[in-house]
Amino acid sequence: MIRFGLRLTLASGREAAIRLAVMAGAVALGVWLLLSTLAGVNAVNGQVTRLAALGAHTPSDGGPLWWAERNGEYYDGQSITRIDVAALAAGAPVPRGLPRLPGPGEYFVSPALADLIDATPTDQLGDRFPGRRAGFIGDAALPSPDTLSIVVGGTPEFVSQLYNARRVSAFPTDAMGVPVAALDLILSVVAGGLLFPVLIFIGTATRLSAARREQRFAAMRLIGGTPRQISVVAAVESTVAALLGTAAGFALYLALREQVAGIPFTGLPFQPDDVTLGPLMAVAVAVGVPVAAAVAARVALRRVRISPLGVVRRVTPKPPRWFRLLPLLLGIGELAFFIGRVPDSSNKQVAVFLPGLLLIMVGLVIAGPWLTMVGARVLARRAQRPATLIAARRLSDNPSAAFRAISGVVIGLFVTTTSVGIIHTLTEERGRHVDALSAATLVTMFERGPQSIPAPVIASLMAQPGVRSVTVVRGNPERDGDYAGLALCADLARAPEYGRCADGATVAWVYEDLLGWRTTHGAGIVWPAAPLTEAQLAELPVEAVVTGTDGATATLERARTTLERAFPDLRIQPITERDRAEDQNSQLAGFEQLAAVIIFASLPIAGCSLAVAVIAGLTDRKRPFSLLRLTGVPLAVLRRVVALESAVPLLAAAALAIGAGLLGAQLFLKAQMDYTLHPPSPTYAAIVAGALLMSLAIIAATFPLLRRITGPETARSE
Repeated sequence: MIRFGLRLTLASGREAAIRLAVMAGAVALGVWLLLSTLAGVNAVNGQVTRLAALGAHTPSDGGPLWWAERNGEYYDGQSITRIDVAALAAGAPVPRGLPRLPGPGEYFVSPALADLIDATPTDQLGDRFPGRRAGFIGDAALPSPDTLSIVVGGTPEFVSQLYNARRVSAFPTDAMGVPVAALDLILSVVAGGLLFPVLIFIGTATRLSAARREQRFAAMRLIGGTPRQISVVAAVESTVAALLGTAAGFALYLALREQVAGIPFTGLPFQPDDVTLGPLMAVAVAVGVPVAAAVAARVALRRVRISPLGVVRRVTPKPPRWFRLLPLLLGIGELAFFIGRVPDSSNKQVAVFLPGLLLIMVGLVIAGPWLTMVGARVLARRAQRPATLIAARRLSDNPSAAFRAISGVVIGLFVTTTSVGIIHTLTEERGRHVDALSAATLVTMFERGPQSIPAPVIASLMAQPGVRSVTVVRGNPERDGDYAGLALCADLARAPEYGRCADGATVAWVYEDLLGWRTTHGAGIVWPAAPLTEAQLAELPVEAVVTGTDGATATLERARTTLERAFPDLRIQPITERDRAEDQNSQLAGFEQLAAVIIFASLPIAGCSLAVAVIAGLTDRKRPFSLLRLTGVPLAVLRRVVALESAVPLLAAAALAIGAGLLGAQLFLKAQMDYTLHPPSPTYAAIVAGALLMSLAIIAATFPLLRRITGPETARSE
């Protein structure tokens, strides 16, 4: 029977060849996306491993190496990782990625930062790293080709006085990958958002000409074929298509692997060597996809195995029952239950929230046919035109087939809505508004407040083009309310853009950065008077130096370089509100990149599933449609039938998916962070509208095919 199945698959004429090609193409696209997704997860793991190379170390009181990581090093909004080291003795440990430790007056730099230093005037960047370039940091310590990192050598006396300085005795030799909870999160998001539409697409493609195949297999049953023989023939056809598609999918993956590495899933592109598959993953995909195709073919022929006459007579399948709603309700209930009961560890939180979201996702697919049937029956009762009645009755007779065509769109919309809802709300809740003033203000905070700022430093800052003001803020010992700082009104008068002192005041209470946290700031602010004299103010330690600029990159970076050289022991380097906001939202930006990849990959795949399903439906019904045309039914009526059969369940299911996505996002946000969902942005609405319009356009694109396959010649007996 295997030989007979191969003959039917490969030598049964044009229709069989086209069906095989389409099925293999769908499988190839799905396998490529599956392999790229799995390789992307491995790349995230490799990225974190490389990131840990210059961050993970073993502290020791007697370690032979001083190691100090500096915080807040930036250039034009780009974060720079800077580490100062000083060896106390020969044989000090060397981290991965460095050929040796830099000595005093030397530094090792990443290639991307080296290019940036070479392309930037030295007074804006290069002067921050005195000494000579001793070499480059290797890829083992660079999470991305775009990573900006530098390891600067110094003397033990200097490095030991820096913030975060510690003695190091050894570096770990084992790679530190993604934590289990984070890996589970990535896998689950990707599986739900991308793999579901891919698998649905493959399943839809393997059902091309399903009715014709069922009739052929039923005829074989009627002439004596056993269920086992029919199953073997069907499995051979699906397996051949899956094998061809799997091989093509692997070829696509190998050809486009470097392009996949350039996709910033986490906000940064990957090292090409990290985008790779493990042997077990490759074998699992190579074996699992053909096996799954064979199993799907066997399941699809259950009606033929039970009764071939049921296929020949086109027996109406049993309608779906209401209990298909249970998984959807269980997922919603699971998320609602944990509002106020959030577990304390990340592993437990992953174990709590992901099953709920996945249950909702699976529940949408399971409940879809029942909801389609209910909607079709309502439509049939209200039908006033023949096209509406025909479409409603067919949807009601076989809602599972109707929903299968748009299930990929539903999953894509659910994941899109949930992801966008969560990310947008987190951005609104946690993000800070950065206006022109705060973006142009460079703030230098002191933990070890000096008694004064040297006059040459202030003079050097004021002499730089673009610097408008330099204000020294001293610490408020009383910390009165929101005002953590004190400033001389004479200095504030030279910085009117931040506000003015109350009339007659000599010293004023101010925000330590003159901007405040989520407060109104600007020239209209009136600083309250403080009961101190100028002499008393001078006795307090300096809290901050606020440098007002014109906001130009060159101005900010020259001032930053001047301040860093004047105060090398700062815990946090001079920073703008823009720098801080980008730091706070960097993780959200990574998830937003991941969500964008899922959105723009899953929705086109779902649209392809819809196109294949519509074409398959037209092919299976070309003879009934031809008979209707012969009886006088206009072609426009048949077009409306096809449009209604696809558009009605599509739009209804889209509304359900969007509602479920917003509800899932709200339950997650409320349970995890006690946030209330913020309405999605107009960008989200544009994405959803574009996806639906694309799907409707795909339906309309099948109308020319309807004319060709429903001609009078098709109505003859076969």
